[in-house]
Amino acid sequence: LNLKKKKTPSPEDSRFEGNKKQTTCTGATIEEETGNFPSTLAQANFNGQKKAGSAVDVPGLAYRNEDIMSESWRQHRKHVFVLSEAGKPIYSRYGNEEALSSTMGVMMALVSFVQAGANIILFFPSDEHTVVFLQKGPLVFVSVSATRQSEQQLRSELLHVYHQIISMLTQASINRIFERRKNFDLRRLLFGSEKVLDGLLDVMDSDPSFMLSAVQCLPLPSSSRDALSHILQKAVTPNLVFSFLIASNRLVSVVQEKTVLEDARLKPSDLHLLCNLIRASSAFQAGEIWTPICLPLFNHDCYFYAYVAYLDPPECTVCLVLLSTDKEAFYAVAECKRKIEEAFASQNALQWVANTQFYYVDDIGVANLKHFLYKPSKVPEMEVAYRSQEERIHLLDLYRNMHNRIQSTSRPLKLIYHSTGKETLLAWVTSKFEIFTCFTPLVTKKSAISELTKLLRWIKKEEDRLFICHLPKYSSAPQPGRSSTDRGSSDRPNTSDTGLLSLL
Repeated sequence: LNLKKKKTPSPEDSRFEGNKKQTTCTGATIEEETGNFPSTLAQANFNGQKKAGSAVDVPGLAYRNEDIMSESWRQHRKHVFVLSEAGKPIYSRYGNEEALSSTMGVMMALVSFVQAGANIILFFPSDEHTVVFLQKGPLVFVSVSATRQSEQQLRSELLHVYHQIISMLTQASINRIFERRKNFDLRRLLFGSEKVLDGLLDVMDSDPSFMLSAVQCLPLPSSSRDALSHILQKAVTPNLVFSFLIASNRLVSVVQEKTVLEDARLKPSDLHLLCNLIRASSAFQAGEIWTPICLPLFNHDCYFYAYVAYLDPPECTVCLVLLSTDKEAFYAVAECKRKIEEAFASQNALQWVANTQFYYVDDIGVANLKHFLYKPSKVPEMEVAYRSQEERIHLLDLYRNMHNRIQSTSRPLKLIYHSTGKETLLAWVTSKFEIFTCFTPLVTKKSAISELTKLLRWIKKEEDRLFICHLPKYSSAPQPGRSSTDRGSSDRPNTSDTGLLSLL
């Protein structure tokens, strides 16, 4: 049992701004006193008429009503539970929350018992599982894992789950609700969004981008990527802050408004949450969607307003995402999309994306190489497929173990050579990059380092095609009364109406 002394909370830990009688919840104003809450994913069509919607149409719902007494329920590699401080169930990855209410009550009893001694429960290991706790305000997150992940990695995944919930409700709204009603059932606000959390946990099990805190890019010639970015730069409107082009769940291009400071750029975690929300719901494929979304690492108390539209229906593989700070800017942002479509059509730009040449380890010319991950400093990460889903999970577990050893606070390492019966792994971290490689099992350390050097030369040669190394910017004149100076003001009133505390 690992305990950490509890810190005295500061007044800033529970601060929020805005109207105290009402709060904005994903585009709809809700009355906290009445308990009448709308769907958490209110959407609007092009005509501006709101319709109820929810995150739907993702696999994995067969587990929602799984019998918690069955052996199959116990055999899952990783369970994740979310509950409130009052012990009320909010979410379970497997099984029905109501059936798990007594189990979650025991979890909350453990948390409360340790808190009574002015401590915080972090985790405890057992013979086959690691149980990790994370408490964020009035919410408690628990992971019960039989994987090879470390306590820090499991806590990082729980933090992503917390951020996904914040992305739909904002931290200020959650804190305010539980300050007034300790036993509030948060499932009333999250109804329909369980599939978003399911999708997030599923993708974290198989995508190393989360482990490396990176985003995968679609391989493109630098000239094609620059041309796409130039089109996005030309289609702007006041208060448009970020423009993204995403294809096959990979980042194609991103441009930002010039007044966004360098240290205020979106973090990979925020992009993961945004992409997961889009991927988890087929509603985004039905047309143009205007939906509020909070990006927790940018600002956890207010919303951006996201315009989401696919540019290649009915295939729906190329997605345009435009983020604005103005909740009334739907028509203006939709006009930006129209300009982008016209420019794409005139240059046949969608064909550039469709003709993307993916790479395979056999194309690189490095002997005995089976798989690798590479993350250069300050730009996204890339990945090569390994084979079956089982093999990919096995390999990712090995990478996680090496990543944990390299990032160890007690004994950080720069280079790790590790051989198993099926593969040989070599991990190397410098100030310029991180690389994780997998070779055939009989490769020696000297040979692996030699082949890794060849791989790095190939990556350097292909760098412009594989990564987004430069972030294009544009300038959008602010609306009257919304100057860049105003954006940086710390005493700006009623942040629920602005959608964002400040870009600065």
